[in-house]
Amino acid sequence: MERAMSTDAAKTALLDALLSLKTREEADAFLADLCTPAELRAMAERWQVARMLDAGDRTYREIAAQAPASPTTVVRVARSLKDMPHQGYRLVLDRLKA
Repeated sequence: MERAMSTDAAKTALLDALLSLKTREEADAFLADLCTPAELRAMAERWQVARMLDAGDRTYREIAAQAPASPTTVVRVARSLKDMPHQGYRLVLDRLKA
């Protein structure tokens, strides 16, 4: 009987898998297998909100209407951009601008 990986080891394995992807098509295929359509929509929605917040030309309410995302999602993404120590959104936003 194979022993289950620890949560940290499983997360590391997932990160390694993501880092192995070389094209948009590969990423799309992997995410389609990994996530449900609803999970993919939610991630795409949060990423759209992060990009809109970074542009800085809309209110939270306008972003919620245009994304479309819930006001709660907009606030959570905004908090991640401003206050959270991970700064993952910021890292990718800045990298894509370069």
